Amino acid sequence: MLNRKNLRFLTITLIILLTLSLLLTSCKKYGRGTNGDVSQGGGGKGGQQQGEVTPPPGGETPGGGDEDGDGQDGEDGTGGSVGGKDGGSGYVYEPYVWPEDQLVDYNGIVEHLFFHQMIAYPELAFDGDVQEKGFDDWMVTVSEFNKIMDSLYEKGYILVDMNDVWVEQTDANGVARMVKNTLRIPQGKKPLVISIDDTCYYQSYMGNGFMEKLVIGDDGEIWAWGHDPQGNEVMTQELDIIPAIDTFVKKHPDFSLNGAKACLSLTGYEGIFGYRTNTDSHGLTPEQEAFRQSEIEAVKPIVEQLKKTGWYFGCHTWGHIRLDSSRYGVTGVAADLARWQSDVGDIVGPTKLFFYPHGGRPDGDDWHKTGEVFKYIQSLGFRVFASVGTESFSYIKKDISAVICDRLHPDGTTLRHARDQYLQFFDAKDVFDYQWRPEKYGMDF
Repeated sequence: MLNRKNLRFLTITLIILLTLSLLLTSCKKYGRGTNGDVSQGGGGKGGQQQGEVTPPPGGETPGGGDEDGDGQDGEDGTGGSVGGKDGGSGYVYEPYVWPEDQLVDYNGIVEHLFFHQMIAYPELAFDGDVQEKGFDDWMVTVSEFNKIMDSLYEKGYILVDMNDVWVEQTDANGVARMVKNTLRIPQGKKPLVISIDDTCYYQSYMGNGFMEKLVIGDDGEIWAWGHDPQGNEVMTQELDIIPAIDTFVKKHPDFSLNGAKACLSLTGYEGIFGYRTNTDSHGLTPEQEAFRQSEIEAVKPIVEQLKKTGWYFGCHTWGHIRLDSSRYGVTGVAADLARWQSDVGDIVGPTKLFFYPHGGRPDGDDWHKTGEVFKYIQSLGFRVFASVGTESFSYIKKDISAVICDRLHPDGTTLRHARDQYLQFFDAKDVFDYQWRPEKYGMDF
């Protein structure tokens, strides 16, 4: 027979069990373990495999591209997207505002680091298949990225918008040229640009340990959607580089100047942010074009939310083509960039930032000469041209309104073999993911 004391005990017990049940459901939904750590799941390649994306009616096999670092260019193809969470509650980003008396003029070097998409589940990326070496060469894991960000913050770096570093001015004779802008930054801070290449969420990454698309959560913020190694749907802000930077800046608002985040360097041959907005040179059926238009409409809120929260965009060509290759002259580059404008530029808006795929400089050299391909790209409105190098080099061209610059690339290659080169940013010994990176590729420390 229940007395008052036993009834109260039973009621408290039921409340505790209900609370634990809700917590476990929330943890599973957002890809976290019950202890609050990121859940990496079990071994073996699971989840959604390449080719499982639902194609549009009559869809083709998607093209290749250089998404795995094999040096191959993108080809035609139309894929599909998977379902996700959209909508949102109108999240408003409020950047940290520095008091004017804490700002000083800065005319020195602006460092520039670039990344690719982040490895969410290393057990799937480093599983011995043909893509493993490319992922090891060009990507960082969640653990590595978090340690790099912590080190950058501790060393006094602050994110700035690449668009603010150089500006175009017209002289008394009507001649336009680029000039280095004087930045106003907090005293003791060092300006840093971050760019992220190939944020298109290529279909060949699916089932290989990466998130699959960006979505807007019910909180109005950017989230990443995908599958864990067991095939369960995951919504996360921790396992993808874009929401991870959002989260870091939210935690450290003084890491961003005027709300700047990073530049997203986009190709177009498999759409953007996991949405298949791409055309096909062979033409699309009415059903395929209707699907493409639905993807365009679906990604527009993502683009707008990114813009509102400090992100900006750059061109990485439509097909990730090698501009230093004799295969592409002005005609070939023009055709590629026309498709980029149609499939990407018309969605994200104008940009003056251009990123060379593979770091390949147009006409073989963009520093000592200004070739026809470079002139054509510049004529489209691009003014800042970024390659890849061993330092944050920049040069304002004298004969045309343009800046060329180099970026450094924290990734598996440089973590393994270029420790000294990156010590001003982080120590690879402290960052390297010893748990997951394959030992067979070696390291220099």
